[in-house]
Amino acid sequence: MRFDIMTLFPDLVNTVLGESIIGRAQKSGAVEINTYNIRDYSEDKHRRVDDTPYGGGKGMLMMAPPIYNCYSAILEKQKEVGFAPESRRVIYMSPAGKVLDQKKAEELSKLENVIILCGHYEGVDRRIIDEIVDEEISIGDFVLTGGEIPATILVDAVSRLLPGVLSDPECYEKESISSGMLEYPQYTRPYEFHGVKVPDVLISGHHANIDKWRDETARELTEKNRPDLLEREK
Repeated sequence: MRFDIMTLFPDLVNTVLGESIIGRAQKSGAVEINTYNIRDYSEDKHRRVDDTPYGGGKGMLMMAPPIYNCYSAILEKQKEVGFAPESRRVIYMSPAGKVLDQKKAEELSKLENVIILCGHYEGVDRRIIDEIVDEEISIGDFVLTGGEIPATILVDAVSRLLPGVLSDPECYEKESISSGMLEYPQYTRPYEFHGVKVPDVLISGHHANIDKWRDETARELTEKNRPDLLEREK
């Protein structure tokens, strides 16, 4: 799968996605992530990408031309390397979008190409959203200074579902949210830490009892912390 990210701060995005599992996935070829500095596509000699909004108001708004030029360049670069995806989606990371969840991550993981636009300042000119964006996505009901961190979260959530990124599908199929509930508590060595021992059932070797304990504790934890997940089952 290929991600193309339009941003004013490519180093920020590359630093986050170049580490750990997603970094290794890029090196192995399981996922391809490209970043593009929108300033490089500005028609202004000072590489200006923002201006004051019509109608007044505080802050600056990202202009449509540099973003459109960047988007067009991405499509051209894809053609140059013979990449012609049958399924592509352009996403704008925005607090006005639908909140990202596991179901959406799974949906996006079935695509061949996702192009992400990271806004900044007070956002972007609405005309560019209407012309090139297929979907607006938020990572929660709060506002950040820019779309770079949300973009890295989206890429991480989607990438880990792709073949070859994690060692085994079970790594994500039975974890929190994916299973429909929060994940059960887990323990490792030492057996006793600050007076608290590992639950006896986990060292019993009785797999049926272990599975039952995990199911029960997962439901208890979900009822306590995220009862809304259980409501979805109804």
